Amino acid sequence: MKKQWKLMMVLMGCAGVANAAFVTIGGAGNSNDGTGNQDYGGVSYEYNISATEVSIAEFQAYRTATSTTGNEGYWNDGTRTVGTGAPAVYVSLYEAMKYCNYLTTGNINSGYYSTSDGGATYQANASAHDVYADANGITYFVPTEDEWYKAAYWTGTGYSDYANGDDVGTDPTHGTSSGWNYYNGGYVNGSPNYTWATGFGGEEQNGTTDMMGNVWEWMEDSAGVIRGGSCFIGEDYLRSSLRIGNIPSGESTDVGFRPVEVVPEPATVGMLAISGLLIATYRRIRKSYGC
Repeated sequence: MKKQWKLMMVLMGCAGVANAAFVTIGGAGNSNDGTGNQDYGGVSYEYNISATEVSIAEFQAYRTATSTTGNEGYWNDGTRTVGTGAPAVYVSLYEAMKYCNYLTTGNINSGYYSTSDGGATYQANASAHDVYADANGITYFVPTEDEWYKAAYWTGTGYSDYANGDDVGTDPTHGTSSGWNYYNGGYVNGSPNYTWATGFGGEEQNGTTDMMGNVWEWMEDSAGVIRGGSCFIGEDYLRSSLRIGNIPSGESTDVGFRPVEVVPEPATVGMLAISGLLIATYRRIRKSYGC
């Protein structure tokens, strides 16, 4: 099992605290897959990715803190009572970007993503994730397609077709705590085509759960891309070869997301600390001279 820990994300203005487990994706500098048209997966830096999809509970805490509204609680709306541990859906790519901004700065409009039309759309900063984090400190992002693809399919030496490290589809433990949630004519939670609570399924090769099945997940792509399949479709959509275009502003019953976290390099953290001390010292000197 990969290194895993609890990251406490204090949601300002909320009575509660949202917990998110992140796993480290190492092997910086790995090559892209390069199998067929799957030219993804190469990432030059180490990063952390949420072990689970963002849950309804986590997203509702964000909603409370930001005084915004939405309908991402579809899977716990009274008729579909999976619970607030179910994945948040009806979340657009832009909403996922605002959520990551909030985790970073406490402000939906301050962070890696910005808006130029009053919040109708958001766009990523021009800097790469690691470059931005080195300059600004720990930052949360919607994963790039390379980050997501590596976290799901990278074996440490190459790539597998499925996130469980296998090249063989249709896991026999489908629909159980040691399996994956996709549609094969069977039933999950007593009904066909239902999500389950985040983290319920089998652990995948890099310490994540549900990077195949449960709900589709957003990539940080301005054109709109989702990956991973969902409880509504068959095992062939869980494969690394499947990527689907989706409207960035669109919201659906089976599309959610998981954030990534990038931490500055130790040397950069040291430089930021030194810079802070120098600025503080400079201000004290100016003050002492009445400047």
